[in-house]
Amino acid sequence: MHQPVLLREALDALALQPGGTYVDGTFGRGGHSGAILQALGPSGRLIALDRDPQAEAAARTITDPRFRFVRARFGALARALDAANADAADGMLFDLGVSSPQLDDPGRGFSFRADGPLDMRMDPDTGPSAADWLAHAEEKQIRGVIRDYGEERFAKQIAAAIVAARSREPLRSTRQLADLVGQAVRTREPGQDPATRTFQALRIHVNRELEEVSMMLPQAVARLKPGGRLVVISFHSLEDRIVKRFMQSLARPELPRELPLRASEMPQPALTLVGRPVKPSEEEMRTNPRSRSAVLRVAARATGPVPRTAGPLPQPFRIEPDARWRN
Repeated sequence: MHQPVLLREALDALALQPGGTYVDGTFGRGGHSGAILQALGPSGRLIALDRDPQAEAAARTITDPRFRFVRARFGALARALDAANADAADGMLFDLGVSSPQLDDPGRGFSFRADGPLDMRMDPDTGPSAADWLAHAEEKQIRGVIRDYGEERFAKQIAAAIVAARSREPLRSTRQLADLVGQAVRTREPGQDPATRTFQALRIHVNRELEEVSMMLPQAVARLKPGGRLVVISFHSLEDRIVKRFMQSLARPELPRELPLRASEMPQPALTLVGRPVKPSEEEMRTNPRSRSAVLRVAARATGPVPRTAGPLPQPFRIEPDARWRN
């Protein structure tokens, strides 16, 4: 069973109003959504998004008339809200982690702990799998992804081993890749499998996870009502860095240099930071070890303008402006 991370903390951060409209941008198996619905009144409304077909199947079992599910990646948040006839929301929650059912299903290829197809796609109907990408990517590209998204110091050795291995036979299973990485990584932190960072990096790349976060954040702020809450739970440093810098930049707009301004002419912030980052309690980490790296950040919608992107991303992503994003 999937245990929603920081459940009580997330609900408190949303400051739920019984008649409000809320967005669960990462439905998963509905842990957060179920708790939000319980807290809403008869006139409340919840819109949930997810790109995983198994999440869609779980959402279809919810018959609550206050609930609407849209199968979409959260990087297409504005279009998803348009499809749900929602102009603005009182709060939005994004739990950026991989769900336990995804990790525990060998057929999805997210985990090295059980053998399965080397897939890793959150939407198996879209884009190349990890195996497809590894079969054709240049060694330099593989090294860059593993280094930048896995923060792996042995990225050069792992990339070379992958290219050498695929010349002998295709890499199609998680066990093949995990064994290959284990042979290439000379040392690892106590308690961490040698393949951990490589699998994380490939999953991030295949699903364009950092790009999705960067596209989602400005759209979320633009579609929040004044005072509405943006709540984001991150699980690794690259995601959290994007969220942190975006929230801080909108809460403290950059002032024009050497230009005298009256108080009324000062740039208005688009966000107000709410509280400090929240991490799981010792008790939650004990009962749900997968929560140990989670960080929850909260901001409230203010009055200032919203940028089109969340800022630069680590290599090798490139973000092109999309005219469909709303300011």
